[in-house]
Amino acid sequence: MRTRGDLATGYLFVLPVVVSLAVFLIGPILYALYISFHHFSFLAPDQATFAGLDNYLKLFKDPRFIRALGNTSLYSLGVVPIQIAIALMLALIVDAKIKGKTLFRVVYFLPTVTSTVAVSVMFMYLFKNDGLVNFVLSKLSIPTFDWFNSLTFALPAVMMMAIWTTVGQFMVIYLAGLQDIPQELYEAAEVDGATPWQRLRFITWPMLKPTTFFILIMSIIGTFQVFDQMYVISKGEGGPQDRTLTVVFYLYRAAFKDFDMGYASAMAFALFLIILLLTIIQRKFFKEETN
Repeated sequence: MRTRGDLATGYLFVLPVVVSLAVFLIGPILYALYISFHHFSFLAPDQATFAGLDNYLKLFKDPRFIRALGNTSLYSLGVVPIQIAIALMLALIVDAKIKGKTLFRVVYFLPTVTSTVAVSVMFMYLFKNDGLVNFVLSKLSIPTFDWFNSLTFALPAVMMMAIWTTVGQFMVIYLAGLQDIPQELYEAAEVDGATPWQRLRFITWPMLKPTTFFILIMSIIGTFQVFDQMYVISKGEGGPQDRTLTVVFYLYRAAFKDFDMGYASAMAFALFLIILLLTIIQRKFFKEETN
């Protein structure tokens, strides 16, 4: 039977976590929500004035925010499906009975644990005018490009980098999902004469739907929060002509370059609502698919 002393001991154990969450997570979120309704700058916090919904309404009139949201959406649409497809393919390869699959796991996962800044600098050298990519293209008699200074190819080049650096993480998650599928299902299907494609389509893919939903949500959140690659590659400008400007990048510029903290906070909560809406839609879609 529990005593008051036992309850007090339990509360004391969870108290540090509750205090940490309140001070470093819940408190800042509530404060950011508060200043999103104000014209606020940390340079002069005592001069903050109530703005109502002005900061939120400004989002719909700001062409740079619309451009940033468009870039972010296009980036997500380009990265997420390719990311998931390659991650699943690599997981199937690594899960197969092949020699040296431990080495393959390490090789595929290595880019994930590499510094994003270091990877960005490496890709800047690979995609520069006299870089390796243009060298290979020229040898194949394919037109070369000034990738990161091109209005057309700057964002796709960053997409390629993002896919390469993050696909290993999702491969590991898919691999865990594959190893959780009962082998009896494959054995029964093999006895019934199912081909490898049929086993993939009717056993592997349906059983991986919860894993795919998790990866899809994590991938969407990650792509909508992209910042560091864009910052390094565009040298903090979002160029050329805002082609690599994303929502979080623009949020950073509004907060720490323009010192418009109220507008930056409104942008952050708008991004939160967009991600929440996409998550709800995906959850509803996968629930209907399961049913």
